[in-house]
Amino acid sequence: MKLLKDILYRVTMNRVVGSTNIAIQNICFDSREVGQFSVFVAIRGTQSDGHDYIQNTVEGGVLAVVCEQVPEETVENVTYVETKDSNSALALMACNFYENPSNELKLIGITGTNGKTTTVTILHQLFMNLGHKSGLLSTVVNKIQREEIPSTHTTPNPIELNRLLRQMVDEGCSHCFMEVSSHALVQRRTEGLNFKIGIFTNITHEHLDYHGTFKGYIKAKKMLFDDLGTNSFALLNRDDFHNEIMVQNTKAKVFTYGLKTIADFKCKIIENDFTGLLLNVENKEVWTRLIGRFNAYNVLTAYSTAKLLDEDSTEVLTEISNLTPVRGRFQQIKGSNGITGIVDYAHTPDALLKVLETINEIKTDDQQIFTIIGCGGNRDKTKRPEMAKIAVQNSDKVILTADNPRYEDPEAIIMDMEKGVDSINSKKTLAITNRKEAIKAAVSQAKPNDIILIAGKGHETYQLVGDQVLDFNDMEILTEYLKQFAS
Repeated sequence: MKLLKDILYRVTMNRVVGSTNIAIQNICFDSREVGQFSVFVAIRGTQSDGHDYIQNTVEGGVLAVVCEQVPEETVENVTYVETKDSNSALALMACNFYENPSNELKLIGITGTNGKTTTVTILHQLFMNLGHKSGLLSTVVNKIQREEIPSTHTTPNPIELNRLLRQMVDEGCSHCFMEVSSHALVQRRTEGLNFKIGIFTNITHEHLDYHGTFKGYIKAKKMLFDDLGTNSFALLNRDDFHNEIMVQNTKAKVFTYGLKTIADFKCKIIENDFTGLLLNVENKEVWTRLIGRFNAYNVLTAYSTAKLLDEDSTEVLTEISNLTPVRGRFQQIKGSNGITGIVDYAHTPDALLKVLETINEIKTDDQQIFTIIGCGGNRDKTKRPEMAKIAVQNSDKVILTADNPRYEDPEAIIMDMEKGVDSINSKKTLAITNRKEAIKAAVSQAKPNDIILIAGKGHETYQLVGDQVLDFNDMEILTEYLKQFAS
């Protein structure tokens, strides 16, 4: 247990009704999880307002409530703390409750539209192989050293986040590599964390359904760097046009990396094929099993991070050559008839373009590209025609299909995508709403040595349809049909 007054350290309080000199056993922001000796933090969310449940939590036995507006009627022996921003308060309280574990780690946070998952994953692999006990917080999975913990969000809520960081510290971890989403930054989930390095990969149009405008999205990403301290580093992709905006107000020491422009850390692609990349990193050659120009950036980001953390460059490059590809990120399978299947998480226009450009760069003239692509329901509609346009311009055949339709009609989503297909390219486009049937159609039509790209879901093992979470794994289904049509 900890005293409420200690948990509230650094929280801006407008007023307090009751005593803060009380022992608290846990913090919660879900009214269904309250119990005795709890403090409930009322959050105004997109779906519901925690303030509506304050009375329920009091009846459930909470000792204290932190909120943006104290109820007109208060209950004796319950402490009410009014704050300007409950999201910020929750994050700081979580840090304090778990004794600020980020101060005991070298915490590296990565933000950007694309490349976050691959980069944190290869950084975790790299540092574990270099002998550093490390943690990982990613879209795909969370890890404490080699132990895997299921991941439900790109960036966990502040309580779960600090609990995991504390567990990492307690188990001897010295480093943690985590994805930092724009949603998490706006919702202040990472407030109070002490980042040693903040990394910017790139930014393209995404999540406009949440942020409203591209300017709002940029502003959200920038928050990571605004909060960095003087003892931290900001590491930026110099090749991205928006890199300078990110650090306009940062107190951190700024470093850059790039393939095209002058930067502190440089890399050049020597060879690029379906077996991997041969790179020249700071005048030293290294081969990696990761594929494509976008992965050259990811490798360079990992190398640059390691150098900022005082690792030996030769040892780092040696371990980079041992890195294994990330699940759901340009993940390949070869059919017995020579068909190459690729499953990739590319669910933004920029990510899809980069994957297709990579395939086109390294394929032979006699290979056709079949692309299966959909767009998520109840998400940014502006990217739907753009996704289809990119697919048809860079593929020989395109099948438009479902991808987590949620509460939208998948056929309506496909119709939105078709607006990006011109009359010339419409002949090579098919619409098959059932994603499994779409994969089957591609495999049945492909000839030996052709390439099938299934984009959008990557590592995901489910389809979100209304309230249902249905089992669905692109790689498993692709593997099944490659065997079936090879026999």
